[in-house]
Amino acid sequence: MKIAHRIATLLFAASLVVIAGCASTAKHEGTGEYVDDAVITTKVKAEIFNESTLKSSEINVETFKGVVQLSGFVSSTANIDKAITITRSVKGVVSVKNDMRLK
Repeated sequence: MKIAHRIATLLFAASLVVIAGCASTAKHEGTGEYVDDAVITTKVKAEIFNESTLKSSEINVETFKGVVQLSGFVSSTANIDKAITITRSVKGVVSVKNDMRLK
């Protein structure tokens, strides 16, 4: 009986370690958060690509915990404003960080 109790305790402790290893921290994402951010990044890139006035090759998109960072060199402030507006309209975007610069 003692051995079964020790094995059960050991398995419980091991499962807690595994679960804690999958949790997100301030600088690292959990698996679900990474997938969500990848989906948001893809949606933002698709919306920018579908906008005829923007060149999607000029705008880089990165997402971390729902915060989307736009960077790159664009030709006008109107393009910066349009990219930010499009990004904010995507479901799941918490906020937008603008690091785009004019050429």
